[in-house]
Amino acid sequence: MGNKVVTFTDQQLEDYQDCTFFTRKDILRVHKRFRETSPELVPEVMTEGQATSIQVPRDRIEKMPELVENPFKGRICEAFSRQGDGNLTFEDFLDLLSVFSEQAPRDIKVFYAFKIYVFDGFIGQSDLLSVITALTANDLTTEERQQIADKVIEESDVDGDGKLSFLEFEHVITRAPDFISTFHIRI
Repeated sequence: MGNKVVTFTDQQLEDYQDCTFFTRKDILRVHKRFRETSPELVPEVMTEGQATSIQVPRDRIEKMPELVENPFKGRICEAFSRQGDGNLTFEDFLDLLSVFSEQAPRDIKVFYAFKIYVFDGFIGQSDLLSVITALTANDLTTEERQQIADKVIEESDVDGDGKLSFLEFEHVITRAPDFISTFHIRI
């Protein structure tokens, strides 16, 4: 018998399994990844209170190999941060990786994709232009980006209000065959 470190109690692991799409082994792997972002902040053994109070600064999360090249890394951190500032507790981090896991259902992924892309409850022209700019790394002219944004609104705006609601966004995403495979982070 070795000296095995118990990171979480059985009850904590069971609770995390109930509210994520992860197994016990996955949850422990997520904790290891969280701890790797800031070993001086994150203890090896976490109490329930620490899982919701110790925050890793956003800039450390954004440096993870899985996020470092993602143009939406800042918005991803903000969308999953309970405080909205992008700093993540273990439970925020667990939620983030759970939603981006292969096991998460499409409707959960669509909800969080909308949350990442939207700033005011709807996806308007300015939101679309920001997304297009981020995705194309300024490879398009202002006019080309505007044409794409106009076309997306024209084809997707069912109620004609000039912006996309969650339901309109969901309708567009369900027709995108590669959405599930691209909205994914492997742990």
